[in-house]
Formats: sequence, structure tokens, C-alpha cells
Amino acid sequence: MTDHPTPAHTPEDAPQGTPAHPHTPLPYGTPDTPRVAVRGEARLEVEPEIARIFVTVTARGTDRNTTLTDLTRRNDQALTLIKSYGDAVEKLETGAFSITPQLTDKGRNERIRAYHGSVTLTATLNDFTALGELTTRLGDLDLTRLAGPWWSLRPDSPAHRTARTQAVREAVQRAREYAEALGARLDALVELADLGADAPTTPTAPGALRGYGAPPPPAAPGGAPATPALDLQPQRQTVHAHVNARFTMTRPAL
Repeated sequence: MTDHPTPAHTPEDAPQGTPAHPHTPLPYGTPDTPRVAVRGEARLEVEPEIARIFVTVTARGTDRNTTLTDLTRRNDQALTLIKSYGDAVEKLETGAFSITPQLTDKGRNERIRAYHGSVTLTATLNDFTALGELTTRLGDLDLTRLAGPWWSLRPDSPAHRTARTQAVREAVQRAREYAEALGARLDALVELADLGADAPTTPTAPGALRGYGAPPPPAAPGGAPATPALDLQPQRQTVHAHVNARFTMTRPAL
């Protein structure tokens, strides 16, 4: 009688629910290697690093060329003033420009009664003392509108890294406390997931203001007192970080 060899079983032949390889880690804990899942969070309040202001210069007239000339002159005045603050201005950008004809409200024929022009500038400053002086002087220009400041951190600010590091440390500490409560200890890190919740949200508040030697505002003509600097109080920025972490731990002493 001939013996027939028993065919080797492949992983597909294994009963459902049985791991293909006995040494493959399971996606869940076991009595000998329990898993603990925790969440680590961090919330920091820090001083702002930069502030942005939006400057809109306008001009209006019955003649297009005159309106453009006035708009160009006022735009140059604003640019010259902002640039005079040197390194205190990190970035200066021109945004929207428009020249719009305004038609008469009544009448059968369309007639242009005036032209309205505007240019928007965005200035980013890192010196908040200079910011107060600059906003006051810009506000003193003809037909100039200001908006801001908007306080924020730079995208590569160390505050983001600090918050993420603290969130990871809190996750490890929390998992260790759970393990110790069971008479066990942490054994290995299985997973660490960044939820991406470390974006600055709120503005920032007063603290040590950094000065970069911005020039003082010039005296007004005729010996009149110079325009006083606006006292701007920076708002504190809130930085969040959240992580999910999974660990294995030793067998609990229950």
C-alpha cells in the first residue's frame, strides 16, 4: 500500500480567525501582551512673532488720468513710509488694484460721473513698537484705510515643536500611569499618530515687546508735535497639539 504525502497547508487553508504566521503581531492585545491606547494633548500660550496690517489707499475724481495720478502718488507715499521702517518690516506686498468708473444713477444714457481707484498693501512686521508708530502715521495719510493688526506665529515657529513634544510626553506619561495602576509596566510603542492639531488660533498678548530700532516719526511741519504712536497690545497665541499613541505592556498583576 502506497503512502500519499499530506499536502502542505497554505495560509489560505487556515481556519478563519487563525493568524497565517504564529509570530505575526496581532492588531489587538493579548493577555500576555496587553495594549493600551492613550491621547496626548498640549496647549501653549505664547507671544506673537509677527503682525499684519492691510493698507488701502484710494483716489476719486471726474477724470481717469487725474484719478490714476492721485492714486499713484498716495500709493508711493504709503510704500515709502512703510519701507522707511527697514528690518522691522518683514514683508511688503501689493494686493488688489482697481480703477472703477461710477455711472450716473438716472438717465437713459450711461454717463460716467466719477472714477474710483484703490490699491491694497499688506505689511508684515516683527517689531510691535514700530507697528504702533507706523499705523498712526499711515492713518494720517489722505484717503487711506487701515485694517488690523492680525497677530500670529511664523509657520516654523519653535512653539509648534514644543507643543508637539509636550503632547508626546503626556501620552507616554498617561500610558505609564495606566500600566502602573495594573501592576504592569510599558514594554514597547506600537503606534504614534499626529492629529495635526497644532495650528495657532488665538491672537497674542502683551509680553516682552521686541524692538528693532525703528526710526521715530518725524516732527510735523511748522514745529507742530509729531503724531503720537498708537499703543497696540499684542494678543497671546494659543498653540495646540494632539497625538494618539498605542503601547504594549507587561502582563498585569491582577
